[in-house]
Amino acid sequence: MPVSAAASAREILTRLHDVMAGRTAPQAKLNAVVGIVAEAMNSEVCSIYLLREGVLELYATRGLDQAAVHVTKLALGEGLVGMIAAEVEVLNLDEAASHPDFAYKPETGEDRYHSFAGVPIIRRERSVGVLAVQHFETRKYADVEIEALQTVAMVLSELIANAGLIDVAGTGNNRVQSTASARLSGQKLVDGMGAGFAVFHQPRITIEHTVAEDTDAERRRVYAAFDKMREQIDRITREAEFGVAGEHDEVIATYKMFAYDEGWTRRINEAIDSGLTAEAAIERVQQRTRQRMRQIDDPLLADRMHDLEDLSNRLLRIVSGQMGTAAQLGLRQDTILIARNLGPAELLEYDKRRLKGVILEEGSLTAHVTIVARAMGVPVLGRVRDIRREIAEGDLLMLDVTEGTVFVRPSTAMEESFEGRLAVRQKRRAAYAALRDVPPVTKDGHRLTLMINAGLRDDVAALDIMGADGIGLFRTEFQFLVSATLPQRERQQRLYKEVLDAAGDRPVVFRTVDIGGDKALPYLKEGDADEENPAMGWRALRLALERGGLMKAQARALLEAAAGRTLNVMFPMVSEPWEFDTAKALFEAQREWMTKRGKRPPAAIRYGAMLEVPGLAEQLDILLPRLQFLSVGTNDLTQFLFAADRANPKLADRYDWLSPTILRFLARVVGPCRDAGVDLAVCGEMGGRPLEAMALIGLGIERLSITPAAIGPVKAMVRSLDRGTLSIHLKALLADPPRDMRGALTAWAIANGVELA
Repeated sequence: MPVSAAASAREILTRLHDVMAGRTAPQAKLNAVVGIVAEAMNSEVCSIYLLREGVLELYATRGLDQAAVHVTKLALGEGLVGMIAAEVEVLNLDEAASHPDFAYKPETGEDRYHSFAGVPIIRRERSVGVLAVQHFETRKYADVEIEALQTVAMVLSELIANAGLIDVAGTGNNRVQSTASARLSGQKLVDGMGAGFAVFHQPRITIEHTVAEDTDAERRRVYAAFDKMREQIDRITREAEFGVAGEHDEVIATYKMFAYDEGWTRRINEAIDSGLTAEAAIERVQQRTRQRMRQIDDPLLADRMHDLEDLSNRLLRIVSGQMGTAAQLGLRQDTILIARNLGPAELLEYDKRRLKGVILEEGSLTAHVTIVARAMGVPVLGRVRDIRREIAEGDLLMLDVTEGTVFVRPSTAMEESFEGRLAVRQKRRAAYAALRDVPPVTKDGHRLTLMINAGLRDDVAALDIMGADGIGLFRTEFQFLVSATLPQRERQQRLYKEVLDAAGDRPVVFRTVDIGGDKALPYLKEGDADEENPAMGWRALRLALERGGLMKAQARALLEAAAGRTLNVMFPMVSEPWEFDTAKALFEAQREWMTKRGKRPPAAIRYGAMLEVPGLAEQLDILLPRLQFLSVGTNDLTQFLFAADRANPKLADRYDWLSPTILRFLARVVGPCRDAGVDLAVCGEMGGRPLEAMALIGLGIERLSITPAAIGPVKAMVRSLDRGTLSIHLKALLADPPRDMRGALTAWAIANGVELA
């Protein structure tokens, strides 16, 4: 083989160019292709399988028995070839027969060969075939050979498409046109409701020519496209209006960094060197990105890969001259935008007055576009599968992210239901707004403390809007998650000071950085091996104590930001009292260092811990005398108590927060905290749901830290509640738990006039 992937591919593409330009029949062209590839790669076998009528058919081969052509067929997922097509993945094996998915087809005579490598032939992001090579020897193919195969597969996609050999059913264009109403479900990313007509973010760009006539000319086209794209990004981000500063500013800065990434430019140039056109080179690098994304378990790193996908789409549209995204064409009416995924800059291009919502086929809570959409006030529903199969351009959509659903082509009954919920939502919001300055006091006179969870500068504005008592949980890791590099101490200090200034005399509880595990940072390597159970792995305080420099920088930033004020600092995922002691000692050492150098320290420091690890409850008698406050993190606590990964969709809703297991555990914590004079709070999704919050209050918990949107509903519930009566009833229920605790509590609330919204 040649010494580089570019040279390998160029050698093959030069010969393929003449084949593609010839006037021979498609079968003859494919017969020539397998001969060229086999010879160039010094392989005894090269075969092409095409997706026809839903199955993979051996269409051409050099090395296998010719009698098997058009006879050997494999279902998607069947055998090595079927698995490559189904998973859209590369396979490289030194001994094919030892693979568990190997399926022997005797008519091919392939039992003589040992090594096997195959790559998907991709058209419009779907597998339409497989290109495979085999060899007598037991060896894996080199990376440069696999790279060459993937480049050839891209050219093959054009050849078979032009020859009419692509199975329409395999391209994803077999949407059944329908006028029937439908209801689709997805993941709640940005809460809200909106109605409008479906508009697809971008039309598919089909690459018509893959083999370059003049590589220098193609390179000049790419450079010009890069210049134009960067000008667009600079203009969009310069003109974006959010009203207030926030973490989305850092998201945009990170996105711009990708746009100027030299590594990305180099990879596209290397693809052009292999003989591809500018469009094909961009698509080739984009395919590699997609394949990497499918292999990435870390959602944060995957979100950054989505930014590269967004930029690739933009660059491809520019270089191909197909500039028309829905944003650039302009929205003509109220719109629900549909996309596989979006980058933050692309969302910013849309007219906020007409953009009523976004539906994503992918998306995640930590994606950059989610953070920007939240700042824009645009509701977003993610993880809606097969959007293009179910929704057509111009369909009327009614999006209710609160319910996690979207009505497609709604019936009259659906419209009435949606409009009714929207009216109720608006009425409730008005009623909750009227409660802003009303204290959360129960009917029998108990004043509760309702605080908000935050992580962005923008979130602090909710203190005034919702009339909250303070910030009971400020997630400091958000600044780390949206940054391309480790935030410097000065940058951290500036954020913390802005939050404290905005909160005024209301308390802010800063949780020290909770990264690692399932919140791994690409610029901060926690280890060489992936963790099988990241939620229970090397994360939060465990990681911070090991990386003393990281925690010292954050401690200094917090102490400097709180100069002359009270600093509330809380350590996450404390498992043993000594971990709390070590973290506190680190902060105290930094305070002493500041004092010796004449720097103004905080007037007071209140130290707290998160109760998330159930085992810590067995040592509360040791820990509580050292604390000023304790906060229960119900999200992690629940999954640890039930040994149920909350990231697993099969288990996410299986275990109820109102289970006697959870309530009894919390009841055992309330008494010791009260006796020790330690403030006890619950910060997590459990406290933000009126029925669950009612149960927590019945247990004796008087402090809740919840999402800003939950303040109004929970406050309304509190003011309709008699805590004393509830406490007696709940104690009886926990002594002899009913099979349906949720049902029993709901029935009691209804019977006693408790407002559950």
